Amino acid sequence: MTDGDAPAREELDAQVRRAQAGDRAALEAVVRAVQPQVHGLAWRFLWHPEDAEDASQEILVRLVTRLGGFRGESSFRTWVFQVACNALRTMRRRRMEERALSIEAFAADLAEGLTDAPAATSGQGDEALLLEEVKIGCTTAMLLCLDREQRLAYILGEILELDHRVAAEALEVTPDAYRQRLSRARAAIVGLMRARCGLAHPENACRCRRRVATAIARGHVDPGRLLFARSTEQARRFPEVLAEIRKLEEMQRAAALHRSHAVPEPTREFGQWLRRLVEGAR
Repeated sequence: MTDGDAPAREELDAQVRRAQAGDRAALEAVVRAVQPQVHGLAWRFLWHPEDAEDASQEILVRLVTRLGGFRGESSFRTWVFQVACNALRTMRRRRMEERALSIEAFAADLAEGLTDAPAATSGQGDEALLLEEVKIGCTTAMLLCLDREQRLAYILGEILELDHRVAAEALEVTPDAYRQRLSRARAAIVGLMRARCGLAHPENACRCRRRVATAIARGHVDPGRLLFARSTEQARRFPEVLAEIRKLEEMQRAAALHRSHAVPEPTREFGQWLRRLVEGAR
């Protein structure tokens, strides 16, 4: 469902029309086509994979039950994002939102607890995976410093790279209002990374390696149950990715770091739920 993939969009539009006419195989194809982007948006918005799965379920139910009301006044992709954003902005606050810090408090937290001492892992956890866990957890948590409206604007525009007109329509605001919202969100995230993040700015003291021990001690990372880091190969390749990110202009680095994160795969239970959703629609 990318902007540049016209044949895929045309095929999806055809499947939507067939699904609206009662073709359940087409409905299944539509749900499975949009599920990855729905899940990715929910994860970046809520941070915790379990909360992202819960939110994804709510969004997908809304999409299935409201599909008959889609009239094609916007692209189907835009409508999907509109439904998803409405669900996310109105749902109850989730666990990490309750613990979210302001930009200033988050920056102060990143200045504390830095140590070169080895982490106490009791033999659990590959070092590369622990670094990946801290990197993804920390940079994704930065998004929670933004209010919900700014967070959605940043994710849509900077990370998912939606056209500003599409993002504005998804958020049901004017393009000018969207650009102002995005500008404020971008300035906050870039400013935070400029001040503290050693990934975006190597001269900074905060390094993922120096935060591992504190993250484990504070219970933010469980070496025996990592939330984000699943691929050892991806973790080991990251230094090459980071070298390319650091070649970018400062304003581009933060979003590039977020885009470098692989969205955690949904659990097997989520896959089973998805099958039940489609079968129930039949």
